Amino acid sequence: MEDPAIAIVRNPWEIFMSSVETTLAERGQQSAANLLRISLGLMFLAHSVVLKLFTYGLAGTAGYFASIGLPAGLAYVVFAAEAVGGLLLLANVATGWVALALVPILAGAFWAHSGNGWVFSNTGGGWEYPLFLIVVSVVVALQAFAAQGAAAVRHPAKLGGAVQQA
Repeated sequence: MEDPAIAIVRNPWEIFMSSVETTLAERGQQSAANLLRISLGLMFLAHSVVLKLFTYGLAGTAGYFASIGLPAGLAYVVFAAEAVGGLLLLANVATGWVALALVPILAGAFWAHSGNGWVFSNTGGGWEYPLFLIVVSVVVALQAFAAQGAAAVRHPAKLGGAVQQA
């Protein structure tokens, strides 16, 4: 038989741990999805504003696009898509659709860096980082669609406005 004094000390701990386990089980998946979505949004925002606008400048970015055979004007489209997409991901607006819409931009980055080898620290940057971001974007989209249910994928306009919870 257990000493009543020990039972009093252990019971609050067991109650606390049970509560923690329940909370983690209920909220862990949603917290992980939010963390991944926010990280991806920050990455797109930083990549557009910090790298393309402040580091190279939009004209410099357009020059790079032209140097690899892409239309220079496409740099401005990519900048805008990354900046707006990053903000929308941070705000959790149409998360699944935004994440999927940014995949072609990442595929373009994958193509642009494909000749530089695997490691992104190679001269000119390799293709590992764009490939990883493609996977992350698809995962964020899948998580958002799973959280919204099948109706959200079939009829996104019927969700009661632009904001869709991930």
